Amino acid sequence: MGFGKWRFRTAGAVLAGAAVLVSGCGSGADTGTDTGTDTDAHGDHGGHVDLAHIHGLGINPADGELYAASHHGLFLVTGEGQPEQIAGRTQDFMGFTVVGPDHFLGSGHPGPEDTEQPPHLGLIESTDAGQTWQPLSLSGEADFHAMEAKHDKVYGFDSQSGQIMVSDDKQSWDSRAGVPMADIAVSPDDADEILATTEQGVQRSTDGGENFAPIDGSPTLFFIDWADANRLLGVSPDGQVYRSDDGGASWSQVGSVAGGPQAILVHDDSEVYVATEGAIHYSDDNGESFTVFQQL
Repeated sequence: MGFGKWRFRTAGAVLAGAAVLVSGCGSGADTGTDTGTDTDAHGDHGGHVDLAHIHGLGINPADGELYAASHHGLFLVTGEGQPEQIAGRTQDFMGFTVVGPDHFLGSGHPGPEDTEQPPHLGLIESTDAGQTWQPLSLSGEADFHAMEAKHDKVYGFDSQSGQIMVSDDKQSWDSRAGVPMADIAVSPDDADEILATTEQGVQRSTDGGENFAPIDGSPTLFFIDWADANRLLGVSPDGQVYRSDDGGASWSQVGSVAGGPQAILVHDDSEVYVATEGAIHYSDDNGESFTVFQQL
């Protein structure tokens, strides 16, 4: 399966053959004009908003709980009962990453409650576990569809410019390579080593995102997460889960999940979460087997 219907973009335009953004985000979100007011099968039903179209997963160190950033806001997901929408905010999180306890970064598009916000939120920050968000930089300009916070830096792939961007202070940004990609992962040991998932397989940068080169023999992955020096996990567009134990030089297919993938998160020594359109799947054996953590 190719990436034709997913979120590869370059220079603000959809890569040839792409139809919509990841996992059914409609043309409004794709162009930055979406306001989160759609009420599709996973939308607002009598005041209750369901978790759907997940764009990012993270564990909050403050409480050890799983948070899912989505087309309909940020949700606390415990695996028991319905996911809880945080603060009733229905903004579209296209990018999301956890920095520390109760400390999150995001990007995307405003919800209907944010009538004064620009269509592209740039980099936004919460220091209270998503209860409130403040704009930091690039408001009205950038829409990060992939984000990492490591080495006291923020890394993002901006869908508007089609470039990797890096910031040391969350205010000023360096624009780097323009490579069509779906996701990025930054080495835990080297601030200049970045992996990107592309239609041609995984590509590597060793100069902070200035240049990328294909990794020979790598699988075509959609989402990727780099947990420690050698352990990476990724998921292909058809739900096959791959693991690398040598920093991405070689990969083995270890497990699979049902449904089109929307996000992956690697946590602790052996935990893996993979979100699809129908469920959040959980593995405690490094991706070799999965159970349903949360039905969606």
